[in-house]
Amino acid sequence: MSALAHALVATLTDRGERIAIAESLTGGMLVARLVDVPGASAVVSGGIVAYATPLKASLLDVPDELLGQHGPVHPDVALAMAVGVRARLAIADRPADIGVATTGVAGPEPQGGSPVGLVYVAVADARGTSVRELRLAGGRAAIRSAAVDAALALALDRLYARE
Repeated sequence: MSALAHALVATLTDRGERIAIAESLTGGMLVARLVDVPGASAVVSGGIVAYATPLKASLLDVPDELLGQHGPVHPDVALAMAVGVRARLAIADRPADIGVATTGVAGPEPQGGSPVGLVYVAVADARGTSVRELRLAGGRAAIRSAAVDAALALALDRLYARE
């Protein structure tokens, strides 16, 4: 079990907060890592895997203009995904307390001018947003796993910054 996922679930549980996940290159790995933790159902609202670029717009409210101008691998796209998933996975009209998003290129080939290993992870909450750019090495599995770890770490950093 992932220590980062365990720490995130424990922190959210202690605070009575919920998390929503928007994934692209990680394809469900991030939400799977969280729900591996016993008790995750109390804090994980769910996840949206928007692997195809048009789904980022239709499911997560990423502006078409943003996708058209920059493509799916861009910091502003990651931020919009994190913001969008909070609203889309609202429960009883209450958005998730924190939204987390991943987008990037796991390979084996570059995508739309973005190199293999370029990944953005983002978080959004009521106080604002944060994004990190990663330049990851290795094969698809290594890049995807590192992206999950980075997203979990960014979410924890965001929660601890609120203290």
